[in-house]
Amino acid sequence: MVLEGVLVDLGLAQGPAAAIDGAIRFLVAFVVLLLVGRALVLPVLDRAFESRDLDPHARRPLRKLAWFGLLFGIVAVAFGFAGYGNFLTSLATIAAAAALAIGIAMQSVISNFVAGVFIFTEKPFRIGDWIEWDGGEYSGIVEDISLRVTRVRTFDNELVTVPNSELTDNAVKNPVAKDKLRQKFVFGVGYDDDIGQASDIIIEEAEDHEEILESPEPTVRLTELNDSDVGLQSRYWIADPARADFVRIRGEYVQRVKERFDREAIDIPYPYRTLEGGLSVESLDSLRQGGEPAE
Repeated sequence: MVLEGVLVDLGLAQGPAAAIDGAIRFLVAFVVLLLVGRALVLPVLDRAFESRDLDPHARRPLRKLAWFGLLFGIVAVAFGFAGYGNFLTSLATIAAAAALAIGIAMQSVISNFVAGVFIFTEKPFRIGDWIEWDGGEYSGIVEDISLRVTRVRTFDNELVTVPNSELTDNAVKNPVAKDKLRQKFVFGVGYDDDIGQASDIIIEEAEDHEEILESPEPTVRLTELNDSDVGLQSRYWIADPARADFVRIRGEYVQRVKERFDREAIDIPYPYRTLEGGLSVESLDSLRQGGEPAE
């Protein structure tokens, strides 16, 4: 009975002439729609990707998905044009049931896939960006973004494969998303040192560094009164902030300030503690006479 229904749907039960006519109409419709799709739909899709400034590595999987969807639509329309409507309905029912079963079994994969689409379209980061996630516990340089996972090279040269949903469901810091990056560093000076002189040195060394921007200009604020030092927080900006540049520039700047402090006798104190109390020691005579040693 099932086979008979399929034959009726395809027109084979009505004779060879009807089957051949249906096959010809299906083939003609399929070829025409395929050519139209290639000539019109895909170029429009490419222009849409360009207008969104979508990265080249993201266009290929999205274009492939669009092509599969277009191909399915072409087959559906061609079936209808050939008079195979009932057969197409049965096929769609089977496909829907299979898609439901696959979707239940692959929830995490689909979640990561959808997250990958959001990463491609919203572009919170790009390949080559330095990102931090999971509260700053993990960080590294993005090496590859696929529709399921993102691969990040840590600064210890470890390759971490991160599910896309983990990066879209949690906060991700992208310090290099803009052209400029502000950095902060706290210099501790002694309570007896001249705060104004120390602040001037911090500003001058920032202005003299060729890779620290003049605009916005560097600033210094007194932010901490610690047990053994006064904290002066320096704020400065750098351009094109790659991770390596950020670390190198900060190291050079801090070293210059430290050397200048040493030359101008400004102390950078370290924490110290004062211990109070005493020790009691029995004399040797008392020990010879059988006295008990002091604890």
